[in-house]
Amino acid sequence: MPAQQLKESPSQTAGPYVHIGCTPNFAGVTGVYANDPGATMITDTVEGQRVTITGTVFDGQGAPLTDALVEIWQADATGRFGATNSGFTGWGRCPADQSTGQWRFDTIRPGPTGAGAAHITFWIVARGINVGLHTRMYFPDDPLLASDPWLSIVEDVRRDTLIAKGSADGQFHFDIHLQGRNETVFFDA
Repeated sequence: MPAQQLKESPSQTAGPYVHIGCTPNFAGVTGVYANDPGATMITDTVEGQRVTITGTVFDGQGAPLTDALVEIWQADATGRFGATNSGFTGWGRCPADQSTGQWRFDTIRPGPTGAGAAHITFWIVARGINVGLHTRMYFPDDPLLASDPWLSIVEDVRRDTLIAKGSADGQFHFDIHLQGRNETVFFDA
């Protein structure tokens, strides 16, 4: 008897199951993990300048997305990827607050990688997004911004959408706009 041919399932936007699969404790499903994967990026033994990054994902109308899931990847303080810093994972995952849409990462400031400026890579999924969106966040005081190869391909008027607002105390803010006048630059990855 020949195998039954099944139709391919259509792609779907990130729906109610993305949080159950990626952050089960946040979604109220306990017993899968002690802590949601990516919830903690650093330990007490981490080497590097500690920073806190906060932000909100906004839709085209300027409303916060309370169902967004934000994931980040970054180098360590020396600009290297991988397990070179025992107190640092190199990636984090955070669901948006269901009331405000805000997210937060406690991490370290990455070092520059190669010829590029120090940056953090972001991946965003939420309702209405068929394929996760990729962008980068740069630090406003980085002397390598002017020579960064990725920033150099972005129009001058749009570069600010990739640069966090911040201060010397290690607090940085990076809002992500999916559409509209302040739309964040997204990269095909």
